[in-house]
Amino acid sequence: MEIRKANSNDINELASLMEQLGYKTSIEQMSVRYKNIEATQNHYTLVASCEGKVVGMVGFHTVVLYNTDGIYARVIAFVVDSNYRGKGIGRLLLTEAEIFAKNLGADGIALNSGNRTERKKAHQFYENMGYAAKSTGFTKSLI
Repeated sequence: MEIRKANSNDINELASLMEQLGYKTSIEQMSVRYKNIEATQNHYTLVASCEGKVVGMVGFHTVVLYNTDGIYARVIAFVVDSNYRGKGIGRLLLTEAEIFAKNLGADGIALNSGNRTERKKAHQFYENMGYAAKSTGFTKSLI
């Protein structure tokens, strides 16, 4: 198992992982999204690769906030291929993202996870990784 920075050769697998996360994503869409993410300062994508196949990813960015000093990291995408779950890959990916963020100067890290029933295992995983449920998120479409 290798944890590494993502690259443009990973587009097909990243699109597949977004599908598994519940977001309909074509290869063309992921290609555009990834290009934009890579061009955006303070955005990072790490992948877990097993025998040359990408089987998981974590995307995060660093920000400064109004309510606290220092730099903060926010996980904005995190998924392990359904065929590879329960093997410690998620733990490796999230731990590597935490180390990466800390090396960038981040004082903390956060993530949001949907309130859907199928996310209960994920929520337990986050708690086991030391994350605390502290807020409720809201979204609104502007288009």
